[in-house]
Amino acid sequence: MSDPQLRELRARLDGLTIRDAARLDRRLKNLRGDNPAKIAEQIAAAEGVIASRLAAVPTITYPDLPVTDRRAEIAKAITENQVVIVAGETGSGKTTQLPKICLELGRGIRGTIGHTQPRRLAARTVAQRIADETGTALGGAIGYTVRFTDQASDSTLVKLMTDGILLAEIQRDRRLLRYDTLILDEAHERSLNIDFLLGYLRELLPRRPDLKVIVTSATIEPERFAKHFFDAPIVEVSGRTYPVEIRYRPLEIQIATNGSAGSSDDPDDPDHDIVRTETRDQTEAIVDAVRELESEPAGDVLVFLSGEREIRDTAEALRDALSGDTFPTEILPLYARLPTADQQKVFNAKPGGPRRIVLATNVAETSLTVPGIRYVVDPGTARISRYSRRTKVQRLPIEPISQASAAQRSGRSGRTAPGVCIRLYSEEDFAARPRYTDPEILRTNLGAVILQMAALGLGDIEAFPFLDPPDARSIRDGIQLLQELGAFDAKGAITDVGRRLARLPLDPRVGRMILQADAEGCVREVLILAAALSIPDPRERPADREEAARQKHARFADEHSDFVSYLNLWNYLREQRNQLSGSAFRRMCRDEFLHYLRIREWQDLVGQLRSIAADLGIRESGDDADALRVHTALTAGLLSHIGLREGETRDYQGARNSRFVLAPGSVLTKKPPRWIVVADLVETSRLFGRIAARIEPETVERVAGDLVQRTFSEPHWDARRGAVMAYERVTLYGLPLVPRRRVGYAQVDPVVARELFIRHALVEGDWQTRHHFARDNTRLRAELEELEERARRRDLLAGDDEVYAFYDQRVPESAVSARHFDAWWKKQRHVTPDLLTMTRADLLRTDTDADQPDTWQTSDLSLPLSYRFEPGAADDGVTVHVPVEVLARLGGDGFAWQVPALREELVTALIKSLPKDLRRNFVPAPDTARAVLPDLNPGDGSLLEELQRELRRRSGILVPIDAFDLSKIPDHLRVTFAVEKDGNEVARGKDLGALHDKLAGSVRQAVAGAVAGDLQRTALLAWPDDLAELPRTVESSSGGHTVRGFPAFVDSGAAVDIRVFPTPAEQAAAMGPGLRRLLRLAAPSPVKAAERGLNPRTRLALSTNPDGSLAALLEDCADAAVRVLAPKAVWTAADFTALRDTVAAKLVPTTLDVIGRVERVLAAAQAAQVALPDKPSALQADAIADIRAQLGRLLPVGFVAITGVTHLADLTRYLTAVGRRLERLPQAPAADRERMDRVHAVEDAYDELRQALSPLRCQGEDVRDIARQIEELRVSLWAQQLGTPRPVSEQRIYRAIDAVVP
Repeated sequence: MSDPQLRELRARLDGLTIRDAARLDRRLKNLRGDNPAKIAEQIAAAEGVIASRLAAVPTITYPDLPVTDRRAEIAKAITENQVVIVAGETGSGKTTQLPKICLELGRGIRGTIGHTQPRRLAARTVAQRIADETGTALGGAIGYTVRFTDQASDSTLVKLMTDGILLAEIQRDRRLLRYDTLILDEAHERSLNIDFLLGYLRELLPRRPDLKVIVTSATIEPERFAKHFFDAPIVEVSGRTYPVEIRYRPLEIQIATNGSAGSSDDPDDPDHDIVRTETRDQTEAIVDAVRELESEPAGDVLVFLSGEREIRDTAEALRDALSGDTFPTEILPLYARLPTADQQKVFNAKPGGPRRIVLATNVAETSLTVPGIRYVVDPGTARISRYSRRTKVQRLPIEPISQASAAQRSGRSGRTAPGVCIRLYSEEDFAARPRYTDPEILRTNLGAVILQMAALGLGDIEAFPFLDPPDARSIRDGIQLLQELGAFDAKGAITDVGRRLARLPLDPRVGRMILQADAEGCVREVLILAAALSIPDPRERPADREEAARQKHARFADEHSDFVSYLNLWNYLREQRNQLSGSAFRRMCRDEFLHYLRIREWQDLVGQLRSIAADLGIRESGDDADALRVHTALTAGLLSHIGLREGETRDYQGARNSRFVLAPGSVLTKKPPRWIVVADLVETSRLFGRIAARIEPETVERVAGDLVQRTFSEPHWDARRGAVMAYERVTLYGLPLVPRRRVGYAQVDPVVARELFIRHALVEGDWQTRHHFARDNTRLRAELEELEERARRRDLLAGDDEVYAFYDQRVPESAVSARHFDAWWKKQRHVTPDLLTMTRADLLRTDTDADQPDTWQTSDLSLPLSYRFEPGAADDGVTVHVPVEVLARLGGDGFAWQVPALREELVTALIKSLPKDLRRNFVPAPDTARAVLPDLNPGDGSLLEELQRELRRRSGILVPIDAFDLSKIPDHLRVTFAVEKDGNEVARGKDLGALHDKLAGSVRQAVAGAVAGDLQRTALLAWPDDLAELPRTVESSSGGHTVRGFPAFVDSGAAVDIRVFPTPAEQAAAMGPGLRRLLRLAAPSPVKAAERGLNPRTRLALSTNPDGSLAALLEDCADAAVRVLAPKAVWTAADFTALRDTVAAKLVPTTLDVIGRVERVLAAAQAAQVALPDKPSALQADAIADIRAQLGRLLPVGFVAITGVTHLADLTRYLTAVGRRLERLPQAPAADRERMDRVHAVEDAYDELRQALSPLRCQGEDVRDIARQIEELRVSLWAQQLGTPRPVSEQRIYRAIDAVVP
């Protein structure tokens, strides 16, 4: 094709419809060859379409409405801008006149003028009104499309439709090429669809510069719409032509009181200051308002009510109240479920006819204009749909309306003459209400919108340009619903099911039912039910004949299912339709309380759904489906609408801990089943489940698939089945579909199943099998068990763990049950027939004498051991035979280690003896014992401390020593001691300490008799002249054993003795005090000299002291002084003489020096004591108690010698810090408590450490130093100016605590 021809054809595209132009432009771009005739013909045909559309434009006239006066301004704005915001109050005429203005501008020719309405009723009535005004037939130039009803064609110029229809068309026409103009009416209602369309169009407009968008709104935030569309112009149109008087008649009224004296006066309120009120009944208040309006000029009344029930009750009350009036009054209801003929009565106002009172829901607020209305009664409430995130259901609570809605309602009056609006609430109440109603996107489930967005590929919903972005939790709930339906996978991506769902113009739940019906073979039945759930109930129940209607409808009831009731009704209607003529069928419907038009809508809807399902490849089967299959398909869309009856009540436990009851109209209320599925959950006064059916939990489990949660417990071996079984619990959204079901465990956890199979079937033989290896292994084991009995031992035969290891190395991982094992062994036995046959070497443990020695070696002692295997006997286990003269040399924790053969069992028992909260960190105890045993060394210390260290190293948990409950250790694991003298047993027991106590005298006598000779002395006042040296040890041989004694000086008070002790510990404990007492006796006493050197002031200062008296204190100081002068023990007479002379020479000055230091200590202590209040306040009580406890620790009896001279200065500083703390306490008790809590936390950790250590270990210098660090911490917190000799902090103390090795 030549370029001139191509240019000519392209130039002609601008005269075609937008859709044809886009289609043919693609053809021209892809044109191949030189023959343009075919495309030219198509362009000519498309030009014919334009011509026919031009010819179809009707004659445009305008009625006398406010919008007509602004027609030129609106037309200019539309011509010059892509987006125009038309803000007009109710009754301005914008809904009906804007399409005509667009037609007059030439719009609607290249594309249809799309005109959206939020409700189907409004779409139908507005389309009819415009068709009437333009003199055209409905369905021609002016048409409408609502769900499942299409009264429009390709020649339609103006198409009214619900916003949901336009939303659905986006899937087929992403750029909306069918339209050249879009009018989004009633945008202020901010429905979910409107908000989505506003966001979508904002993104579409740059790609469709030829598209005009007109957003109409009541005068509610038009600026927000303008800003959304990049500051689009706003044209405001006045709506009311007459003023409206607002009267407030609140339901709560003040009660008049009788001011005269009398019994009616309230004695508690003589001045009548209390305002008493009462609340009127709303229905009575409406009747009063209507009565009040009777005095006004003639005109119809519009009363807003919350729902159908309120409308029926109010209509009945008004009929009763107005029945005797002279002037006739017609009472007309108006709500969405009302039959079309009854709805039409509202719009057929007759001039000069009776006064009309229209009782309407909020459908009359903005969507419809009722003619003739001059007065409005507004109770100020409405049912507002809200999504509950807690119950995951849509609620319809009655709520106070917003100021904007109140303004819309009052705007319905004053259209033809001055009007009156009576508000049944106070002006203060009105002022306190929110300005606007929340947009629907902020109070509904977003599942359908999210699904459509995903199908359209519009990206992340959070990034979509919504006017009010939805809450993240609402988005999450919407995605959760789609995951429940299988439309989204676990990651939130759309699935094939989701793409098919998006093609169904239905609620996603209903769509999911249809998809499942295809799999269940019940498409016909579910299409009928899907249509029924999408329309108002066709069964009518007139208020005046409700019982008769109920009896007629009872024929269709099914005792187990409300859904089957619909199917029964459908089948009945089909039979009647086939038998009766059209007029007879209508009469039958009227007589049997069936809504003819809704039945027609139902039938049409089923046909539409059948066509849509066919497009998806879903076909009806010829056979009728049973109720089970139907309910299964329904359940697929209602998984979160499952209910479990709670006991014998009528309450049902629903998904996610919700609770609901069946709606009163359900047939199941008479005999509520255990499990139900409901079509809808609606919360009004409480949560109700509407349209229910009995369901089996097995069906729910099958349909729910991966949505159910499965948990397994108690895996166990079943010998009869030859498999590992467990108990399965299946839940869906918290509902227990299967509380406890026995299932095979191999598919759940094959590793554990294999382990249990080997342990029970192969190791324990709990298995019926004829395999030769099992018979041979059982026979060999029986032989070796007899050998154990003869040897009276239970440690020869390999244990279960060894046998398990044998099979574990040979049996494959796939052998998880008897069946799997047999399948493997059937082949394997021909390859390696002896693979599983055990030998004596496999079943016998290696027996080493090292694990069961004949003697116990300790130091240079070798003590005989004997073994006895007799559970329950006193000497069951290991017995050590001890000569009495060496008993004292046995001590410590050496015997606690037991012999190696019993050590693992002993460690296991020790771990099991721990309290539960500690023991659970080391289970299973045998495994833990086996793991720690190689790292336990008997030569390193006591068993408990070694075990404590190893457990802490492995787990980080410090087990207190006293947490091991030795009383729980079996007797055979504790060594028995048999004490013997001259070959005869003198005592026997398992407690070595008790034996020491019991035989202490005998032991000393035996040791002394064996080794002391004439070494022991009494009543010594000086070093014995005949003793040049006190030997550190003395020993002799007795009965083949070395008997060893340990001599020491012993402080007996007024003198000193020499005794021979059985142990070095006793020697060390006695030698220091005994030697210092001997020095005090041998050297002149410094007390009198020191006392004479005291001045009166010092005497007074020292008179009050923890030791009780001045003399006792001076003795304490002298003892401390000797400890300084004689820090180490001496063992020879020469060394003692030299030490005595040194002490004698320095004792007085040293004692005086100590006294001087003690004086400072006592001065500080006295200051602290004086500062202590006798009766502290409540705020100071804890602090004073803490200080008293601290003073008790720092100043015990004998505090000078206990503290030590080197630390007396530190003690003074600690006491001074106490005084500083007391000075500041009254001014800052809170700060003091904070510091005290910090110190107590450290002290608690220190106390825990001490509790975990043995008493001897607590005397270690590193442990005592931590106590001094804590005192230094107190100084740093309360008297920082005193300073500390080293850095100190809680962290340093905690590190010191952690560094202590048990």
